[in-house]
Amino acid sequence: MTTVPAIRSRVRRPAMTLSATRLRRIIAGAAVPVLALTAGLGAWYAASYLVLSPSRRFLLPPPQQVWQLSLSDGAHLQPMLDGLAVTARVTAIGLLVATAVGVAVGALMSQARWLERSIYPYAVLLQVVPILAIVPLIGLWFGYSLTARVLVCVLISLFPIITNTNFGFRSVDRGLHELFSLGRSSGLQRLVRLELPAALPSILTGLRIAAGQAVIGAIIGDMFFAQGEAGIGTLIDNYRAQLRSEDLIASILLAATFGIAVFGLFAVLTSTLVGRWHSSADRR
Repeated sequence: MTTVPAIRSRVRRPAMTLSATRLRRIIAGAAVPVLALTAGLGAWYAASYLVLSPSRRFLLPPPQQVWQLSLSDGAHLQPMLDGLAVTARVTAIGLLVATAVGVAVGALMSQARWLERSIYPYAVLLQVVPILAIVPLIGLWFGYSLTARVLVCVLISLFPIITNTNFGFRSVDRGLHELFSLGRSSGLQRLVRLELPAALPSILTGLRIAAGQAVIGAIIGDMFFAQGEAGIGTLIDNYRAQLRSEDLIASILLAATFGIAVFGLFAVLTSTLVGRWHSSADRR
């Protein structure tokens, strides 16, 4: 005869097994980045001590020297954090403008083929023209301050938002469209209740791609439009010119960390908004 404790243990066992499996996945997922970081630090040390002679070691100082002379020194670190705050503000403004314009243009393109054929070539043009080639024009037309930096951010991050929004709107199930037609829904109701929710995963994917590009655009804008508050890109350019290798590497590491944080933020946002009901959640 099966006792109650035995039954309870059988009920609990699958949950415990699931918990252990998830824990193993987390450990395995964390192990790869840690190993990659260890390998990168090892390569950095090898390049500093084995490849470069002591007289040329200033070109790539070892990690502990970057930490001691730059990252752990408040007098060196504080200007970098201030510059990173300026770059973060430019990134946020540029990404906000790019999102508003990109979603609107992508949704408009999805409404008619002739609109898509009219707009899409110019969206592609934004992607294929090197941003550095038009930087002089941007400076000539808009000056060399915050406005020009934001514009670079918008131009470099607009294309993935437009294309993913257009794809999301065009991927809505035709049967659902027919269902809304039977219900005699208005165009606004169809947009708000059907097309926009169905296109949300694609829009968020575009935003996640654009977020990383917006950080790149903000740093490029800092380097070429240095009037006003100095961003992290301005500091990187100054440290390069002054051969301050420790500060140069530290500022690059801070910029890279910021880019990873922005990308991770949008990954979490995507998981939060669509992870529970979209099919992509099944692959996690």
